[in-house]
Amino acid sequence: MFLIDMFNKKMTMPTPETALPGRPSPIPTATTHFVNGRPLKGPYPEGMKTVYFGMGCFWGAERLFWQTAGVWVTAAGYQGGFTQNPTYQETVTGLTGHAEVVKVVYDPDAVPFEDLLRLFFENHDPTQGMRQGNDVGTTYRSVIFVEGIEDFERAQRMRDRFQQALVAAGRKNTVTTEVALAPEFYYAEDYHQQYLAKNPGGYCGLKGTGVTCPAA
Repeated sequence: MFLIDMFNKKMTMPTPETALPGRPSPIPTATTHFVNGRPLKGPYPEGMKTVYFGMGCFWGAERLFWQTAGVWVTAAGYQGGFTQNPTYQETVTGLTGHAEVVKVVYDPDAVPFEDLLRLFFENHDPTQGMRQGNDVGTTYRSVIFVEGIEDFERAQRMRDRFQQALVAAGRKNTVTTEVALAPEFYYAEDYHQQYLAKNPGGYCGLKGTGVTCPAA
């Protein structure tokens, strides 16, 4: 019965009343990016923009974006829930409401926002609801969190285009990606930051649908 209850909790978002309380102070994390040495928390160069992507386990997702030309820095973290300054051990219970996400700070003159959106949609399956492959739970849901109405609308349009591409490819599943203005982002623990650079043989759950996301 306990295992069934835990599975149900992981597949269902908590409410503000049932979420874990968290803590007032941020948890310790890295100060610089393990790969490029840039500051995780800034300051960032003038003109940089930020978007947050949740596409399952954040280890592989972060590597996808730090390897993308035009991306200045990335960071793994938690977002979209209720618990203040959560830990990894808390988020995996499903009782914080947070998704595992990657913060992507990028130069829009070097990599268009739509290119990042295409990477997002083509490198995971955004139709699986509260899971990504064998990673099951609210933590692994598909999300795009943006920092402005214009990017919100652009992300919604790209989501709609990818849904149309899935239908054209004979897929019947509906895209479940949440698009929203960015809530507070909480940096994950030091060992999660750039995990696959520190552990090259580590787990990467990224797996796309094989469907190409169309350009605008």
